Amino acid sequence: MISLTTLRRGAWAIALLAAASVQADEAAIRKNLAERLPNLPKIDEISKTPIPGVFEVRYGAEIFYTDENGQYVIQGAIIDTKTRTDLTQARIDKLTMIDFATLPLKDAVLVKQGTGARKLVIFADPNCGYCKRIERDLLTLKDVSIYTFLYPILGPDSNVKSRDIWCAKDAGKAWRAWMVDNVAPTKAAAECDVAALERNVKLGQKHRVNGTPAVVFEDGSRAPGALPAAQIEARILAAAKKS
Repeated sequence: MISLTTLRRGAWAIALLAAASVQADEAAIRKNLAERLPNLPKIDEISKTPIPGVFEVRYGAEIFYTDENGQYVIQGAIIDTKTRTDLTQARIDKLTMIDFATLPLKDAVLVKQGTGARKLVIFADPNCGYCKRIERDLLTLKDVSIYTFLYPILGPDSNVKSRDIWCAKDAGKAWRAWMVDNVAPTKAAAECDVAALERNVKLGQKHRVNGTPAVVFEDGSRAPGALPAAQIEARILAAAKKS
């Protein structure tokens, strides 16, 4: 009769062998990818996927897949057909989450609608057409505080308009006037402090905000692009349930 102690030792030995195998695979992947793809950014993490013999390779929030030798590269999504879950997107969503509580909301333009009890953050460029589209949809939301981090990435005029809006007497009103009604903001005074705009750019870069609009919900989840109002409302409600 095999004792419980013997079974535990056997399980422990199997676990050690499995860990050693994974480490060997990771070393082979790193070595071969570095040699064969010299322009590949530094790999941050290699991990197993639910598919035997297929590994996830991650750098930043970018991921792709490879075999245990780094011989082949697979780009695309892994879909669980049983649950119909996009495992790749779920992984990216987790990687790109932002701790909402750490966001420096004092550097954002605030527009309060109704009680303002719910919160939403958006990175937006004043010359972004999709940002103007989402701003019109945001008008329909109730009881929400919308914090917009001016994120001028589309050229010099975006810097000028961001400065003029930030320096306005009522930045929220100036933002809405420009984005919704196409009323240009008054030229900012030369002495206006616009250090917040520089901090916003660094903040966006830190969180890999590569395009506008980028929406961040209270649970830390985010979404790129001009989401319709109904989707934004649904995401706000979902975020509230998680928090």
